Amino acid sequence: MEIQLIPWSRELAPALCRIMNGADRRCLSNRLPLPYTQANADWYLGMVEECEGKSGVFRAVFSGGVCVGSISAECREDVYARNADVGYLLLDEFKSLGIMTRALERICPIAFRALDLLRLTGLVFEPNTASRRVLEKNGFLLEGQMKNAVWKDGSVYDLCIYGKYRDF
Repeated sequence: MEIQLIPWSRELAPALCRIMNGADRRCLSNRLPLPYTQANADWYLGMVEECEGKSGVFRAVFSGGVCVGSISAECREDVYARNADVGYLLLDEFKSLGIMTRALERICPIAFRALDLLRLTGLVFEPNTASRRVLEKNGFLLEGQMKNAVWKDGSVYDLCIYGKYRDF
């Protein structure tokens, strides 16, 4: 299945709201509002306009001409500024098709180049095996686990820390 990564723009606000409201939130941080409103989309897209290529790269994931997900790499700050966290989500009906594996494969070189990074970091709740496989298939190495690091909806999870390093 062919995919495209398209920079987020104001014209994609309805698609952004649709995927954010349709996302399975069990393994996502709580910073994603629900419901995800037009005001939330306006804020996010404004932030993307300001930060794109400076402190992050942000892409809509398209498959078959339809926006099916989102992927980003966002820089950390201070002495960690040459490290970016990757984050992604995909609508349930498009999971297990290799879409996010290909999306991550494509965004990694973009992020390394545009942001002059030394590494990318993926943080995944331990039971989220699908997301862990996406990272592993893209050369991310499991660096360790933080025990009892996540409290989500009344449950405690370990946090898996993955890293991918820039080739010199």
